[in-house]
Amino acid sequence: MVPLNRSPLYIDIFERWRLPVVLRARTLLGTINHSLLPIEALRKRQIDILGIALSGERNAETESAICDIARVRWLGRLPWISPLTADSLRVVFKDSFISSDFQP
Repeated sequence: MVPLNRSPLYIDIFERWRLPVVLRARTLLGTINHSLLPIEALRKRQIDILGIALSGERNAETESAICDIARVRWLGRLPWISPLTADSLRVVFKDSFISSDFQP
């Protein structure tokens, strides 16, 4: 529901493109609510969701609650990266994102 400008919203663009999306959420207070709301909005517009990727500290209970409640696939979690370089990002992506049968 983030505005691209005054009109349209990003969700309008996603709906027009008719491509599946990957939802990204932070692992902070409110993560469950802040994940379930966009999932509901995407589904109302019949936009397919490939899964959810989280960023921040690990919280297995929250990650699993989101996936169970919303029935979405958990794709992985991106931890804080310091220093952030192309190489460090490549390594973290390789180590943090999942194969098709991985569970949080």
